[in-house]
Amino acid sequence: MQATRLAIPEVILIAPKVFGDARGFFYESFNQQAFNTATGLEVNFVQDNHSRSTQGVLRGLHYQLPPHAQGKLVRVTRGAVFDVAVDIRKSSPTFGQWVGTELTEDNHHQLWVPPGFAHGFVVLSETADFLYKTTDYYAATHERCIAWDDATLAVGWPLGRLEGKPSLSAKDAQGAAFTAAEAFP
Repeated sequence: MQATRLAIPEVILIAPKVFGDARGFFYESFNQQAFNTATGLEVNFVQDNHSRSTQGVLRGLHYQLPPHAQGKLVRVTRGAVFDVAVDIRKSSPTFGQWVGTELTEDNHHQLWVPPGFAHGFVVLSETADFLYKTTDYYAATHERCIAWDDATLAVGWPLGRLEGKPSLSAKDAQGAAFTAAEAFP
């Protein structure tokens, strides 16, 4: 497993060691000991989630406030997405900045999105299965959403690769402006 810190160093791209031949492939999608060693972190995952979305679906930018803040380890098992993490920690030197990367069924990459970050993705392929582990349980009363198209954040979503505008849930269409959103200290 190789762990690469992105432009916001708390966000880590993880490339597992994949063993493949003409028959297919094998890799450990998660190994707690290897994750801890590669990232230098010790986190406890408590919930696994799986979503399937069609091309153009955009989910996010989601986060949960303390005391139910969530770290997420995300990956794609079918299709391709552009995945984004936004630093919403007011005390951080990278507050209001974002990083993004493509996660696909072929590259097997995973992204560690720590607590204190809003998270979202847009589906680039016909469909995508998106799996993620979380460090806290879902807590609806602590869940928040920042508008995916917030002008202050100016996330570089690769929408030119899609036909038309992204498809949003009613909740995501009502996302807060970044400047009005509840942030972390």
